[in-house]
Amino acid sequence: MTFAEKLLALRKEKGLTQTEVAKELGIVVRAYQRYEHGDRTPPMETLIALADLYDITLDELVCRQRH
Repeated sequence: MTFAEKLLALRKEKGLTQTEVAKELGIVVRAYQRYEHGDRTPPMETLIALADLYDITLDELVCRQRH
């Protein structure tokens, strides 16, 4: 699963709209849409806010698996 796919899945799982997530993060909707479409990678502070919003670790958020 890619980061963009993970964002979409998490948002849908919580029943949130892109607008609601963007508002929670304090960013414009278009910026969030670019993250969810895989066009851009969010800065660290936004990644932390997303992990907090979804109550998961940064590793889980970015689909990082340790081997």
